[in-house]
Order: sequence, then structure tokens, then C-alpha cells
Amino acid sequence: MTATSQDPGRALAVTAGPTPGGIKTPRRRRRHPLTLDYISFFVMFLGLPLGLFLVFVIWPFAQAAYYSVTNWTGFTAEFDVIGMSNYVRLFNDDLFRTAVWNSTRLALVVPFVTITIALIFASLITVGGAGRGNVRGLAGSDFYRVVSFFPYAIPAIVIALMWRLIFDPNIGLINGILTAFGLDQFESYPWLGRVATAMPVTMFVIIWGMVGFYMLLFIAAIKGVPAETFEAARLDGAGRFRTIRSIILPLIRNNVQTAWIYLGIIALDGFVYVQALNPSGGPANDTLVMSQYLFRTAFTDGRFGIASAMGVVLALVTLLFAAIVFSVNRLLGGRDEKGTS
Repeated sequence: MTATSQDPGRALAVTAGPTPGGIKTPRRRRRHPLTLDYISFFVMFLGLPLGLFLVFVIWPFAQAAYYSVTNWTGFTAEFDVIGMSNYVRLFNDDLFRTAVWNSTRLALVVPFVTITIALIFASLITVGGAGRGNVRGLAGSDFYRVVSFFPYAIPAIVIALMWRLIFDPNIGLINGILTAFGLDQFESYPWLGRVATAMPVTMFVIIWGMVGFYMLLFIAAIKGVPAETFEAARLDGAGRFRTIRSIILPLIRNNVQTAWIYLGIIALDGFVYVQALNPSGGPANDTLVMSQYLFRTAFTDGRFGIASAMGVVLALVTLLFAAIVFSVNRLLGGRDEKGTS
């Protein structure tokens, strides 16, 4: 008598699998013994990170949500719960609506322009070389790759202060160069003091600081595409633009999606850049963003309750932005991890 005939359960486990009709029968799952090694592994690699996440991420969010329904000043131990009054005041506040609109403008323009420029540079460095022979980038691409990363290695506050001096109306390099070419109308021109130029200059500074990093991100993604794919496209007569549109963009779609979300978060925040470039919020509050108004409300006006409400709104706007990016990517043909559209 065989072992399987003695143990019907074992026989079932052995014979379980796809039937001739293609239907899979369920397999028995073996329960792992609760050994010390097994428990310590889950405590160290699951319990500890989860605990840190709850303490340093979820709990501050919960506190902010709680304080947003109070009249806490931030400097006293006493406060009262006032319900949704802070949110009502926010949406009736013209200055807050202006800050929301300015943050939205940054979130719409900065990711789009940054990703477009980064993709162009990454494509030139990887597949923009000679049209014959092996697929390669432009001559000296390694030099461009290193130089373009320099701005990202500089702290954001340093970048903003540097460009503030460059755009200074009296001693700035920009006005000096323009007036040297005979453009006298730019003598003492206040780039950060005019509504027409304050926000475009702010966008330019953020984009300048971000392009290099995301160019390297896209270069790494393009390098992951098999060279045979580009060779086949070249044999089929595809030019550079067709290669970028039909091969590179579809294959690095997930990288573009990730870059868009991170850049959107940076743009929606933007505190370091706008505070250093225009601490007052710019002309007619044209560069005032939600995070800057939040900081002013909390630490200048001493209204931490309504500032917490601003933080909750900013978090919800950020989540909405990420959801929109995911949805658009799915509608345009993005794929999930299992490869199903």
C-alpha cells in the first residue's frame, strides 16, 4: 500500500492541479509554524516600519485634522472645538482662493514643462545621435548628463536666493545683460515685482532646479529598453521623433507618471521657492501659494486652527492631483503591474 493511499488528504494535495478541462483545483495551504525566527522577521520588517509610519505620518495628519476644527492659536493649552467654521472661513477668504489658484497654476505648468524638457534632453542623450550604425546619443552626452544634474545637487533655498539676485532690478545679471545689448527698457526692470513676470519667473526657477534630475530618471528608464527594439525601429524606417513617440514614451510611461506626481507635489507645495523669491507673496499676491499662506497664518497671525484647515485642504488637493494623474495615465493606455490595461 502506498503512502498516498494511506493518507487521502495527501493524495488530494498531490493530485491537485489543472484538470483536462483547464479548471484548476484549489491547493492546500500549509500553515507556517510560529517560530521565533518567523515572528521576529515580521516584527522587524513589517511591524516596525508600520509603527513608524503610523507615528510619524498618520498621527500628524490626524492631529492636523483635529486641530482644523478648533480655534487653537498654537501658543496656548486652551482651545475650543468650533466644528467646520474654519473651513467655511477658508472658502469665503478671497486671499485663500487666490493662493489655491496660484498653487494650481504651478501644478499645471511646472510638471508639464519640466517633463517635456527632461524627455527631450534624455532622448537626445540616449538615441539622438547619428542616424546610421548603432543607436547612440549625441557626442559628449556624458558631459551633458553630469552638468545637467548640478542644479538638483544645490539646495532649493540656495537656488531661489541665487535667482532672486540674478533677477534683482538694480544689480541683477539679467538686466545687466539685456541693457548691454541696448534694451534700455529693462534697466531696473522688476521681474519679481510685476504681475506679468512674477509667476513665470517663479515657474522658471523651479523648472531649472528640477529638469536635471528627471532627465537622469528618464535616461535610466530609456537605457532599460532593449537595444534590439531601437534597432528594429530603425530598420523599419522610424525616425527619431517616431521612435520617441511610438517606443520610448509607451515603454517609460510609468516613470513619466511617477515624475508627474512628484513634480505636482513639489509645485503644490513650492514654499521654499516662493518664500525666498517673494516673501510678501508677490505683486497683488500673484505668487502667494497655499503653503506660504498657511505659514503666514500660523506663525505670523497665530491662528493654528485655520492653518491646520489649510493643511488638510492642501493634502486633499495633493491626493486629488495624484488621482487625476493615475486616471489620465490609465485612460491613455497605461498598464498596471500585472500587464492588464
